Amino acid sequence: MRITTLNPPFLPHYSRGQRSPAVTRSGTLYFPIWLSYAVGALEQTGYTVQFLDSPAMNLDWEQTEEKIRSFSPELIVVETSTPSIISDVQTADMLTETGAVVFVVGTHPSALPEETVLLGEKFHGAILGEYEKPILAVAAAVEAGGSLNGIPGTAIRTESGAEVIPPNGYIQDLDSLPFVSSVYAAHLPVERYNNPNALHPQVMIIGGRGCPNQCSFCVFPQTLTGRHYRSRSVENVVAEMKWVQENMPEVQAIFFEDDTIAADMQRLRHLSSEIVRAGVTISWTCNMRATADYETLRQCHSAGLRSVCVGFESGCNEILASMRKGLKTDQMVEFMNSARKAGVLVHGCFLFGIPGETRHTARRTLDFALNLNPDTAQFYPLMVYPGTDAYADVQKAGLLVTSSWRDWLKEDGTHACVVKTPDMSPDELVEFCNYARKKFYLRPGYILKKAWHSLFDKGERHRTLLAFRTFRKYLFRRKK
Repeated sequence: MRITTLNPPFLPHYSRGQRSPAVTRSGTLYFPIWLSYAVGALEQTGYTVQFLDSPAMNLDWEQTEEKIRSFSPELIVVETSTPSIISDVQTADMLTETGAVVFVVGTHPSALPEETVLLGEKFHGAILGEYEKPILAVAAAVEAGGSLNGIPGTAIRTESGAEVIPPNGYIQDLDSLPFVSSVYAAHLPVERYNNPNALHPQVMIIGGRGCPNQCSFCVFPQTLTGRHYRSRSVENVVAEMKWVQENMPEVQAIFFEDDTIAADMQRLRHLSSEIVRAGVTISWTCNMRATADYETLRQCHSAGLRSVCVGFESGCNEILASMRKGLKTDQMVEFMNSARKAGVLVHGCFLFGIPGETRHTARRTLDFALNLNPDTAQFYPLMVYPGTDAYADVQKAGLLVTSSWRDWLKEDGTHACVVKTPDMSPDELVEFCNYARKKFYLRPGYILKKAWHSLFDKGERHRTLLAFRTFRKYLFRRKK
């Protein structure tokens, strides 16, 4: 059977696959990683799969439709996101005219299954949560010409609405899935994807799914993967790293998209030692919680870890408690000192607008970021998505300010703000983030440090220039 999986057209360079989908200021374009894992599972089962990533392949709607019609699939799976959901379901509806069965997937339908199905009029349903298992069940039903009703992890359109059957658990044996990097190599223009925190070109893989921490705003654990950490074996992860090194020589780095690779510190140290033992020399980057100790960071660095993305979020312990971060600022300072000593670069993430935020706490967070002085930083207003505790919190507090899912983005596709605080409007939160960004990046000492680093490090020079090419127009933009 022939199956099309589609990351559909929306806005040019729209990064749908990241936690906060948008057209990013830094030029980030995420791999459609969850869709890619599903493609691997489908191909492993024997299906013939067409994989189209329209934003990365620069395909408009007409070009996308033409490619799909020429492939003649029996099943089409369409990736979605909250800001693009209206466009996504319209795409799904139009694709039913090909005669295929059409399903949507992603965090938004997982959080709001019935509402998502009813946003459209024709497409057949939604696949919910971590979707390799239900997508295989749907494909088997379509191939057999059987009923789509009653499949766990689906919401099926009915005459009166939608029948929602919750998922029946997560994949426990993650080693059973094919290497997602092999899917990229076979289907996608790898050089067009970029996360500025890693060397370019890069591939993005997952060593473990789910997160045991309780951060209120993080969307993947609350809608797709759960709050229990499941990991691939260290040997399986290292085997994929070695596969990339041997089969994708153009790739300069691997980015681990785990919510936090430090969920199991002992496993992380074991991973580092196995990377060295296996002779893997490719650079790697990961998301990491600010709990890793110096010795773990040192071992990781000796095994090729170049940089980490860390959610510091706030410089105020009361705000950290409000977002259920489970960390305090003194732990973050200790982590930053350990990372610097270990030679690991840190990209710090800071957000503004959690219930309880004031102008005073926002300024404290900016001062905290300047004192931490990570290698790079991002400053964003709180982005809340359906299915998260943060979304429920701001709704309950009357702090959600929106009339449309499209409000999550500005007209140009960059992040907007749909929350307010008692003394800061959405526009003020966005403007403060712009101010914080300029305050951080336009320090003379910082500019000199980055120039010096880039002068002697070719990979760093390429990475920095690639990000600056798009970032500069936002960094130097005057306030209207």
